[in-house]
Amino acid sequence: MDDMDRQILNLLTQDARSTYTEIGQRLGIAHSTVHERIKKMEQNGIIKKYTTLVDIDRLGTKNITAITTVFTDPKTSEEVAQKLARAPEVLEVYTSLSEELLIIAKITAEDQERLHAFIANEVAPLPGVMRIRTSIITRKYKETSPSLASQSERLPL
Repeated sequence: MDDMDRQILNLLTQDARSTYTEIGQRLGIAHSTVHERIKKMEQNGIIKKYTTLVDIDRLGTKNITAITTVFTDPKTSEEVAQKLARAPEVLEVYTSLSEELLIIAKITAEDQERLHAFIANEVAPLPGVMRIRTSIITRKYKETSPSLASQSERLPL
């Protein structure tokens, strides 16, 4: 990975539908060079997949999203995180070390009842789960992929 690869990745994170020619023109390199570098990043697992970020609210689909913090016995946290990651209702799963080991999961459901049922019937009974704290998302201000821009290229808040 060099600076050119980072620039290509940054352009792809802004618009994954950009063509090799468009990226090449923006960076002043041949489209064949862009193609080779992207293929190499795919083969090395740097680029995992291409996806679409859908605004569910604009679709008119009703759903609810929550951030759930799962407090576990440290001996079972890895297993709990892996089980959560397999559930279709779970969009993201992370572990965090603060005073205790936490699992943080972003969960979606059609409504509050289904969210409650998932947490009560699927998450709470998992071996090692000690406590669950759920925060329902009421407004989204930003949802993107991480920026690959260097610190000096970022805009101040």
